[in-house]
Parts: sequence; C-alpha cells; structure tokens
Amino acid sequence: MLEARENQTEMPNSEADLIDIPVVETGPDFAIETLDVHIDRAHHLLDLATRRVPGSVLRQLDRVSRAWLVRWENAHLSEIDAVAKKLDRPGSYFFSVNYEWGCTCRVAPSPDKKTARLARVLDWRTPGLGRNILAANVDGKAGPFTTLTWPGYTGVLSASAPGRFSAALNQAPMRKSSGYLVFDWAANRHRVWNMPHPTPSHLLRHVFETAPDFKSAQERLTTAPISTPAIFLLAGIRNTETVIIERTETEAHVLEGSGVAANHWQAPGWTGRPRGQESAGRAAQMHRVAMDFDPEFAWAKPPILNDRTRLIMIADAALGRLMAQGYEASKPATRVFNPGLT
Repeated sequence: MLEARENQTEMPNSEADLIDIPVVETGPDFAIETLDVHIDRAHHLLDLATRRVPGSVLRQLDRVSRAWLVRWENAHLSEIDAVAKKLDRPGSYFFSVNYEWGCTCRVAPSPDKKTARLARVLDWRTPGLGRNILAANVDGKAGPFTTLTWPGYTGVLSASAPGRFSAALNQAPMRKSSGYLVFDWAANRHRVWNMPHPTPSHLLRHVFETAPDFKSAQERLTTAPISTPAIFLLAGIRNTETVIIERTETEAHVLEGSGVAANHWQAPGWTGRPRGQESAGRAAQMHRVAMDFDPEFAWAKPPILNDRTRLIMIADAALGRLMAQGYEASKPATRVFNPGLT
C-alpha cells in the first residue's frame, strides 16, 4: 500500500497524465461516504502531510484536538471519531480541525448581469490536495449541494447549491499578540481552546445543509459564533446577491455587493498578519477576473496562481453550474470538472 501511495505523489507532466475529479453521490454523511469510496486517497494525503512529523507528536496533537471537540460537545465528534477509526493512524483528529491555507475569491454578477457568481482559488501548503480533490454531491436537508472536498473531511470550504447559493471560506489574518510569528501562532491556538463554538468550516457545512436561500445563509454566516476568525464569500442566484462577510468569533464586518477577498482584513481598524503569499497582490489581480466559464482558467496567473495553489473554481447557483480544476506545483493536476458543459 505504501508503494502505491508513493506512486501517487508523481506530478502530471502532460495532458495525458491528468486525472478526472471523481464524483461521489452521498447523503448527509458525506465525510464517511467519501472515505468509504476513496480511503486510499485519504491515506495518501495523510502520508504527504505527516511525513516529517513524528508519530508521538501526531498522537499528542490528536489527543488535544479530540479533547477540544469533547470539551465543547462538537456536533461532528461522532463523525470525526468514525473517520479516525476507519483511518486508524495518528493525525486523523488533528487534520479534521486544523486548517492553514491561503485563498483568493471574488463574488460578482455574471458577464451578462443576469446571475451571481463566485470565483475561488484555494492555496494550501500540503501537496497532493489538488490531485486528490473530489466532488461530493450531497443530498442535504434544504436541498442538494456539491462540495469540493477530500475523503473523510467533515467541513465545507468551497461548495455550490443549485437554486440557492454558492459560498467559500477564506482563512482570516492571524491576530498579533507579539512581534514574533511563532508566539502569535501559539497565542491564537490557546484562544481556540477556550472557544465553545463550531469551526468556520462546520458552520459553512451547516449553512449548506439547512439554509433555504441567500438571505438566510447570509444571516447565519454573519451572526453564528465560530471558534476562529474567518472570511466568508457568498453568491446567491440574483445578480445583486453577493456579499463578503469578515468574521471574528462573535463580530462581523459585512461588505455587500461585488467584491474580492484574500487573507487580509478590509474592515477599518481590524488588524492581523495576512495569510498565504502576497495577499494584497492576489486580491488586486482577482478584481480583473472575467467571471465566465472559461475552461482554460486564463485569469489564473501569478500571484493568484502559485506553487501552493490546489484548486480553482467558478460557480453559478442560478444556472446550477460549477467548474473546477485541481492544481499542483502551479500546473493542472486534474482535468477540468465541468458537468454543466453541453
């Protein structure tokens, strides 16, 4: 099995090497159902993410992560327990609640001004996330939605619900508590330990599962407490339904209308360390994205496109269309996922 997983780390060199983004039809328990179908992909990703981390450290991180979930009676604890049991290896709990990424997104009307669209680029340090991404078509309580995810992942980062809305989650800036990055990181982790709220990705999942429309989704993403600061982008079905919601654990700064968000605050007076590479430069370039369904993703150029880019996506909930492609090392790693192509 290890040899097979190592072979998967090879990056594609040509169009012939690209693979399809698999589609998994699921019920509400999409994390378990995707893991059942693609458990080898989950092991491969954990191999890549943990290869330089001692097992003793991963086991300690797991203990702390599960203790936090238990302490605050996390709604997804039993699901995360089931994922960890199936994977049966150190690191399963920690990677269910940890996230360290950079993102660049835009919400705006479609080129013909008839609908609203969301364009999304996800950057992450861990290699293999782009090549192993999958599309889960979830039968949710409020209606179906498609989340671009990984087997066993219990949150939602990028998704679209036909006839309702599309949304994405960006990592917020890191609070500054000292003049040193490592101390700021530790202080932020300590703060999370004392937060009795769901993670931003679990809140976004709940919104896709239960919100019937754009207005309801916006209200919940604006007011529901969360464990860590976050930036949500939301596009409904009408061309006026676009919003960026910058969040601390209990406060919100709402930017209605067309806009762009990366990994720095736009709210006056809010400060923090931007995440990812060239956050301001990525945001500036994202303003020029055409918001059309171009399968070449011609707008994906540096600094938006970089060596940590794992996913590029554009969605239109009114049309029920979602187009995406996985990336590794600044190059496509999958074929374009474009089920709306006719």
